[in-house]
Amino acid sequence: MFCFQCQETAKNTGCTVKGVCGKPEQTSDLQDLLIYVCKGIAVYGEKLKGQGALDKETGRFVCEALFVTITNAAWDDEAIIAKIEEGLRIREAARAKVGAGMTGPLPDCAVWTPKGKEEILAKAQSGEVRITATEHEDVRSLRELLVIGIKGVAAYADHAAVLGQEKEEIYGFIMEALASTTKDLSVDDMIGMVMKAGETSVSTMALLDAANTTAYGHPEITEVNIGVRHNPGILISGHDLKDMEELLKQTEGTGVDVYTHGEMLPANYYPAFKKYAHFVGNYGGSWWHQNQEFESFNGPILLTTNCLVPLKKENTYLGRLFTTGVVSYPGARHIANRPAGGSKDFSALVALAKTCPPPQEIETGKIVGGFAHHQVLALADNVIAAVKSGAIKRFVVMAGCDGRMKTRGYFTEVAENLPKDTVILTAGCAKYRYNKLPLGDIGGIPRVLDAGQCNDCYSLAVIALKLKEAFGLKDINELPISYDIAWYEQKAVAVLLALLFLGVKGIRLGPTLPAFLSPAVAKVLVEKFAIKPIGTVQDDIAAMMKGE
Repeated sequence: MFCFQCQETAKNTGCTVKGVCGKPEQTSDLQDLLIYVCKGIAVYGEKLKGQGALDKETGRFVCEALFVTITNAAWDDEAIIAKIEEGLRIREAARAKVGAGMTGPLPDCAVWTPKGKEEILAKAQSGEVRITATEHEDVRSLRELLVIGIKGVAAYADHAAVLGQEKEEIYGFIMEALASTTKDLSVDDMIGMVMKAGETSVSTMALLDAANTTAYGHPEITEVNIGVRHNPGILISGHDLKDMEELLKQTEGTGVDVYTHGEMLPANYYPAFKKYAHFVGNYGGSWWHQNQEFESFNGPILLTTNCLVPLKKENTYLGRLFTTGVVSYPGARHIANRPAGGSKDFSALVALAKTCPPPQEIETGKIVGGFAHHQVLALADNVIAAVKSGAIKRFVVMAGCDGRMKTRGYFTEVAENLPKDTVILTAGCAKYRYNKLPLGDIGGIPRVLDAGQCNDCYSLAVIALKLKEAFGLKDINELPISYDIAWYEQKAVAVLLALLFLGVKGIRLGPTLPAFLSPAVAKVLVEKFAIKPIGTVQDDIAAMMKGE
């Protein structure tokens, strides 16, 4: 195996025996093969796009398949093999649709056809499907920067599609991008493709924002309970709001409470979900605490998307663990996809919950969130007045991901030590490093404004662009905003590419720069966008306060 797609990759170089995340070698190899099959689909998909004949089913499949390969999503090899087999069928359908329109030699990913499971496993172990098959370091780096960013885009597109929102141009670009990795392109063309991925990331996050707010209303300022009640409960984690909606409907009146975990916390901010009296609040923190928090919750746990981490030997909650969508785990019960026009069936969770004791209380109190673009812009006059009066000197965007590395304590220390005339803008699970700190407010404006899930970084971009307009500035970088971003997985890379496309410069990225950036590619990003690694807390705060 060779995997370097997440921030915690071994020695910031790559995992070669077993993933730091816990991913076994065979699982990693099968995920590589699934990407390989997606590239084969894209060879035909790009041609169909040019003919105006790319169908949404093919686009949806590729997005789902890429989502399967995101860190901490799929752990069941049999489920991944089934996806590979489905992908081969999709590829052959696309190939037949292209027909005689395809000329010239085709890459192996577009023609390889196994005769059974043994040949799939053998191919997964072959070097040609591995990232390292691309020998030139900088070419490999640019291709993987593109593929990893596209994985994040695909995940957001998949969420939007679940809510009935799709754009053919997003699917078309994903085909173009994946197909480009099978060709010998110039460095300039590859960089251009990466920047186009950033543009597509912006449009995809905008689509998902529209899908979420159309279905569930605009997030509102909300005090979220972090304590527990005395009823049995179901804990829902991940990002899928459609699953959240259906679970709340099916648990209403059953005596079973519902709690969010991790990246599902922002579901508490949506008006459509507030009508459910049994929706209690949020339990616990970010994804990497789940071995303790899933244990103490006592009731069923539903993983709707990443991030699911392997159980430890002492964990006893496998019998209470349910997966759905792209998520899989050996021994966990999987909730099937919803039938056309229907809902998923969560009755097994409800029945199990009724036999379980209530959650163990691990904390009490409330946290505040719901500061997506619609809510912040409603307060725009107050925010602008606070900036003009000097009450707010600077905004610091500290969005992104949380993770296990001790060096992530940096983000907590930055939040604690920022001057009291600064406001933190956040989205994603990075917030858990500081969203329970008593940081106070500035004239009634909380010093931590949580926009929501990682895809809600789109809201932060909208807020920045509106402030630029309000202050009559020509460049987004003239705003009193600094970017101190924490990354972990591939959605964060999609967000980073979106920010670069929007022209944001001077981003600090940590706790380490991505291992998939070769020195030469990193140099280009530094020279063009002034990307820099995090430094010490005091030095970085001092620099940010000076606009550096």
